[in-house]
Amino acid sequence: MHKLFLNFFLLLTLLILPLSVFSHGDEDHEHEDENHEHAHNATTAESSSQLQSGIGWKVVRAVELGNSGKFVHLVLIDHSKHTDKTIYSAAINRLCNPNDEFCRIRFWSEERFVPEKASLTAEQNKQLKADYLINKAAGIHHLQWSCSVNPDRNNCF
Repeated sequence: MHKLFLNFFLLLTLLILPLSVFSHGDEDHEHEDENHEHAHNATTAESSSQLQSGIGWKVVRAVELGNSGKFVHLVLIDHSKHTDKTIYSAAINRLCNPNDEFCRIRFWSEERFVPEKASLTAEQNKQLKADYLINKAAGIHHLQWSCSVNPDRNNCF
């Protein structure tokens, strides 16, 4: 009974401690105005994509292709699972709607290689794990794999 009582208080402490340590309450913070302004200025596509994530993947950012209004989702895959194609599929299904005229997702397994803009450096291109593109106007629908993910030399880059 004594052990059960201690376990109960330990569990209660573990549940309440994070809430009290990280809560801001009604405190005013200078950074709130900056964060609000930054969030307000972010594009709709990027801000909604930043919230997207799943098991083994997360959107790092969405970048616009020029001034086209079309965005590329730049996704980070858990490096220890970068050969698990079901993770890529889950991200594609979450980020691309079947009715979308255009959807492009590029995947990396190391965040330091995820670019800040749509164009890639040679090293970023070398570290790219997969590239998914739907462009209905051009009749394009493909998923290309890095040879480190899919070693089939006929279907990898």
